[in-house]
Parts: sequence; structure tokens; C-alpha cells
Amino acid sequence: MHALILAGGLSHERDVSIRSGRRVQEALRGAFDQVSLRDVDTELIPTLRFGGVDVVWPLLHGSSGEDGSLQALLELVGVPYVGTTSRAARVAWNKAVAKAVMMRAGIDSPDYVTLPQSLFREVGAEHVLDTVVARFGLPVVIKPARGGSALGISIVEDRDDLARAMVHCFAYGDVALIERAVKGVELAISVVGTGDDARALPAVEIAVEGTYDYDARYNPGRVEYFAPARLTPEQAEIAAQAALTVHRTMELRDLSRVDLILDADNRAQVIDINIAPGMTETSLFPQAAEAAGLDLGTLYQELVDGAAARGPVA
Repeated sequence: MHALILAGGLSHERDVSIRSGRRVQEALRGAFDQVSLRDVDTELIPTLRFGGVDVVWPLLHGSSGEDGSLQALLELVGVPYVGTTSRAARVAWNKAVAKAVMMRAGIDSPDYVTLPQSLFREVGAEHVLDTVVARFGLPVVIKPARGGSALGISIVEDRDDLARAMVHCFAYGDVALIERAVKGVELAISVVGTGDDARALPAVEIAVEGTYDYDARYNPGRVEYFAPARLTPEQAEIAAQAALTVHRTMELRDLSRVDLILDADNRAQVIDINIAPGMTETSLFPQAAEAAGLDLGTLYQELVDGAAARGPVA
């Protein structure tokens, strides 16, 4: 079998995607007749149609890789692939839409508002920011409504820092999501499987001074991870069930990572959903798998085998 890993792309997360792809390729080496790694370019469709590709693992992070576009292309060509369908990916990719779906299903997530950059120009940025503070108080979290790897994110505790945080956010997208900051234990829960067969891996606790931003995520030294997290059995079960509920409610498939904060009342406040979790040396999904005692090569092989057996999405 020829398994093709797609990594790279043109998003801000290109470098992380390539690192993820190389790690997965190395873990799968020897499991199949051929495990190749390539970028997305004008030769992709001919490769998919005529290159003897049996199954694809799309590992592009950010737009095109997680917004459902690449998945739709694979469905169009008729090639089986690892991961969530295009329709479910589109919902998960838009943070505001995903939060609305989750909250309608009774899943806790911090109160929020989404505002386009154009609105700030039309009605006056300072008036908008004053209204935000009056509504949510401080601190607040500001991040692009679409995106990943914590690019463009800021935690704002001082009113004077709000404008700078908005400029930083709008450098990565034209719509900002502003949500009330939640204090507690920051956790990442990886989920493997689909529907009733999905299972949560041990929670990974993220201990960081300041913001868990792009630099903290992918450059060792700024963050201390605990895998499994330092939780009571009851807290671990609450976090796991929250992640499983998100995975099933959002109709995610094969693998996902749910980022949440366990607050002082032991409520799991969902912060973000990842349908293509990072697989780098500092990424959270591999840490969770290792904490569960799973061999990464075996786990990845099972995901690829499952996708190949499932076949293309009609």
C-alpha cells in the first residue's frame, strides 16, 4: 500500500506542518510498501489520480488543511484519507460557529463575541473596545476566529493593551473572537476513533508563564508538560468526557485534540478544537499517546489502515 502524507501548504503554520509530516513519515516507515511525503502544489491532483496512492493523511495545519478544502478535494478525487470529513471540518474550523454548536449541545465554553476588522473602522475602535470591557471585564482572550497554533492570540489584562492585541490578531485574520478569560488548569485531551468507538487519551497538562502562544508551543523550554496531567481520577474523567462529547457532537473522525480549561468548579471549559493536531516533537497528541503506553508507529498505522478500509467518502 502507498500511503501519502500531505504537509506544508501556504498558511502561517507551514513549518509546523512540515515538521509534523516528517515525524509521522518516520513513525510509519516500514509499515507500508511506500510512505511518501509531499507538499500541496499543481501536481497534487495528477499524483492522487495516477500516482498509485491508496490512502492520504492530510497534515496541513491552518487554512486549506483544516477548513475542509483539502478534505473536499480528496473526496472529489475519491481517495481515502485519515481524519474528519470536509463538512465537519468546516464547522470546527470556524471557532465562533464551533462554539455555538457546542454551547447548543450543553458543552461549556467561555462567553464570547466575534467582530470583523471593518466594524472597528466603521464605528470607532475605542468605542468598541470600551464596550467589550464593559461586557466581559478583564482579562479577555483575543484570537483570530479562524486559525491555529495560537497565532495572533493575546491575553489582555490591561485596557491600554487592548488596541495592540487587536492589531496583532488582525494580522492573522479579518475577524476576531473575543472571549472572557477563564482561570484553571489548562489541558489538552486527544481523542482517537470515531463515534461510539472513540476513546480519550490521557490529558496533557500545560504549565506556562504567560500566554501559550506559537513560540511556547514549538520551541522547547518555555512550557512544562505533565502527561498524564496532575488530576484526580474524578477530574480526569470530567476532562475526558468533555473531549469525547465534543468529538462526537462535532462529528469528528479518527483523531482530534480538544483544548480546555478545568476551572475552580471542575467545569471543563472548551477553548479550541483541532482536527489535525500537531505531531512534532513538542506536540501534545504524541505526548498523550505515549502517556497511554501506545507505540506511535502502531497507532498511526491503525489510523491509516482504518482510513484505507473505510474507503473514499461518497
